[in-house]
Amino acid sequence: MEFNHVSVLLQESVDALHIRPDGVYVDATAGGGGHSAAIASRLTTGRLLALDRDPDAIAVLTERFWKNERVTVVRSVFNEIPSVLTAYGITRVDGILADLGVSSFQLDTAGRGFSFHQDAPLDMRMSKAGLSAADVVNTYSEKELSDIIFRYGEEKYARGIAKNIVGARGGKPIETTFELVEIIKRSMPQKAMRDSHPARKTFQALRIEVNGELSGLPQALDAMFEALSVGGVLAVISFHSLEDRIVKKKFADFCLGCTCPPEFPVCVCGKQPRASMPFKFIVPAEEELAQNPRSRSAKLRAVMKMDNN
Repeated sequence: MEFNHVSVLLQESVDALHIRPDGVYVDATAGGGGHSAAIASRLTTGRLLALDRDPDAIAVLTERFWKNERVTVVRSVFNEIPSVLTAYGITRVDGILADLGVSSFQLDTAGRGFSFHQDAPLDMRMSKAGLSAADVVNTYSEKELSDIIFRYGEEKYARGIAKNIVGARGGKPIETTFELVEIIKRSMPQKAMRDSHPARKTFQALRIEVNGELSGLPQALDAMFEALSVGGVLAVISFHSLEDRIVKKKFADFCLGCTCPPEFPVCVCGKQPRASMPFKFIVPAEEELAQNPRSRSAKLRAVMKMDNN
């Protein structure tokens, strides 16, 4: 099996980790292993845990790294990092990278149901288990669908789309991506379909709901940060404004120090920043955008854990 995926912000994200040859690192969303390979290449006596929830990715990662004693492949999601570290006898790590995007493999494999460009069963499950997109569109109430499409897709026509989904499924279940695309098209005015594909926002919303991409992200960021050693780096690549807002706010909280009113002559709250930001954020360079247009919305943020004792 090939898991074709172009690693976004590859050099920038790996550089952000400031890898030590003897350090311990986690690629929390390893995918096809591009970032993992770059991290592993900088290790001598160090260790890398390569995590992914997708069984197809795990098969590819296992084949790719089976000869590399520095790399351990683990099927898991990034919000389970504390239990993964415990299972492998690791107390602290020197760096964690989390690429929050959907892989090119998942988008381009029609049977996975992520793409609105290919007709396939309406699935969208990264783990290939649990609630599917078909379950969501065929069982959620009209209000639930409208709320999800508006909140996670930021789709202004969410109410009309939800109403037409419920109307269409009254005749037969909605089973394929193209069936859903046609319903979405009927729910929007022509002028709204000129700039981008009309199904883009709705498909994003369903994917986020199916995989719980945002609901557990703040807690996962907390868990990953707590797992760092002093001087360790947490680097996160986000791909849409909703997840980037969560990452930005959480990182700002990590870096927040004294909250006393400015008129106080001395600090009485005793709060100290737990982290520093080595840079504000990094986006792909023009060369990368030309080679990989899917990287256009990517944004890298990082924080370094401080010793505030």
